[in-house]
Amino acid sequence: MKIIQESDNLYRLTRFGMVNCFLVEHDGVCTLIDTNLPGSANSILQSTRKLNLPIKRILLTHAHFDHVASLDPLVALLPGVEIAIGAREARFLAGDFSLAENEYGKKLFGFMRAQTRPTRLLNDGDQIGPFLAISSPGHTPGHFAYFDVRDSTLIAGDAFTTQKGLLVAGVFQWTFPFPALFSWNAELSAKSGAKLHTANPRRLCVGHGRTLLSPGAAMDQAITQAFQQHPAASTR
Repeated sequence: MKIIQESDNLYRLTRFGMVNCFLVEHDGVCTLIDTNLPGSANSILQSTRKLNLPIKRILLTHAHFDHVASLDPLVALLPGVEIAIGAREARFLAGDFSLAENEYGKKLFGFMRAQTRPTRLLNDGDQIGPFLAISSPGHTPGHFAYFDVRDSTLIAGDAFTTQKGLLVAGVFQWTFPFPALFSWNAELSAKSGAKLHTANPRRLCVGHGRTLLSPGAAMDQAITQAFQQHPAASTR
């Protein structure tokens, strides 16, 4: 697992050059955002020991396997750690993959049930540590992003990707179809991209790809593309 220091208090942990989770330092401890692929627990803990940053809390952006697969092993090694996830997404973590009557989108896939139960369920606008929790559904029904109010860093999960330029979840490109293939509702994704843009982040961190500094113009272009592909998003 490669460690990339993004700022004085932010570290990106990357496996295979394409799957990210993040360590954020605050008050001498750290929050881990997402848990990466299966088999990542020991590498994550080795990274925290190198950085001398014990994990106090684990925040989850959503319950896809590449974000929660190492949750149970980490919790087993971190007694008392706080676990937080969006209230809607927590149902997937518990193995309930049903949709509500007002939810529509593609067939759900890619989720992974965990034995761990959250210690806190988040709603839009909740403050948790230095983070503002922002509901950003679309990639999944209960996706959340986390905004560090100290330095305006947005950790956006899979609401955006940067592997082939900045793309909103749900946008299709022939040369890079994955943001569309793995997203549940492209119209909601476009709306959530626009919502996250209003946070005016100075730094944009994503689950797949490199971190962007001063991402405003790139976000604006990506959101325009998303609404062009999915014009119904502007009317729902």
